[in-house]
Amino acid sequence: QVQLVESGGGLVQAGGSLRVSCAYSERAESYSSIGWFRQAVGKKREFVALILWSAGSTHYADSVKGRFTISRDNAKGTLYLQMNTLKPEDTAIYYCAADLRGSGDYYDADYWGQGTQVTVSA
Repeated sequence: QVQLVESGGGLVQAGGSLRVSCAYSERAESYSSIGWFRQAVGKKREFVALILWSAGSTHYADSVKGRFTISRDNAKGTLYLQMNTLKPEDTAIYYCAADLRGSGDYYDADYWGQGTQVTVSA
């Protein structure tokens, strides 16, 4: 069983920055990728970013490209999402996920964390 535990959400003003973290169990590394999704109130969950375990390459949704950065610290077993130039439309629950599959901006995953709330005020 893969364990994924998010932390670091909070309230930030528009234009500000925030970093959310995901502590993952060692088993997560046996899958091809790990990444982030988000879900705003009344909207479908959407893909944000992923990182491939083997190559370390990354992929971002067009809506966050250039503003968000995904990274990992294998020694700490932690995945990060650095979010800069935040906008009110970035307000959502952010979920860590493992074993993503899909392409472009459309992904799904088999393993999920419980989520952390990020709120961006105007």
